Amino acid sequence: MLGDFITRSLLMLLGYAYPAFECYKIVEKNKVEIEELRFWCQYWIIVAMLTVTERFADIFISWLPMYGEMKLAFIIYLWYPKTKGTGYVYEVLLRPYVAKHETDIDRKLLELRARVWDLAIFYWQHCAKFGQTTFVQMLQFLAAQSARMPSHGGSEKEVEEGKSTRQDSKKSAQATPTTTINHDISQPSIPKHVQMQAENGFITSPDSKAGPEGDGENQLHAVRLRLRRSNSRPDQ
Repeated sequence: MLGDFITRSLLMLLGYAYPAFECYKIVEKNKVEIEELRFWCQYWIIVAMLTVTERFADIFISWLPMYGEMKLAFIIYLWYPKTKGTGYVYEVLLRPYVAKHETDIDRKLLELRARVWDLAIFYWQHCAKFGQTTFVQMLQFLAAQSARMPSHGGSEKEVEEGKSTRQDSKKSAQATPTTTINHDISQPSIPKHVQMQAENGFITSPDSKAGPEGDGENQLHAVRLRLRRSNSRPDQ
């Protein structure tokens, strides 16, 4: 792990930082030498091609031993003053292939650029439409929630009123039987034929109740008759 980190660090320094500084010195010279400028332009073309291809090549060949060290050695070989392998790689390997397929490469790059542009426009329109739809749905949801709040409060009031009405009805239902019972007990009804028989001197009646209650009523009627007769005799 440490060796891979050191290799990558050296690759960044020796493959990018040092060549960039050398290009800066050449560009800032009062009298630019075409050969040196051409050399560094060729170097950056090769490095760009390596950067593109290694994204796919690393998947298949990164398992090789000393793979990072080999890349570092190749980068140093390209710009080292005694070797200057940039000229050889560019003139022998890269230039013949690019010159042969330059027209096809230009056409494919133009097609790719057009497709990328169309794809970017499509995704932009799709994202804008999706964002607009989401915004409208959020507004509708908020409007629905705000509309439900008053009705929810009214329903709570209705529920409370219903509960109070039920409680009142239960109280009235409980109070009604006791009033009826008290009325029945305080004012007992006596049949008319029983009263007529009592006034005529008959103690018993066909509708008289048997038992202790019936005997008490008969005795009460008998006492009343005796009092009436005793009051009527002195007058005669």
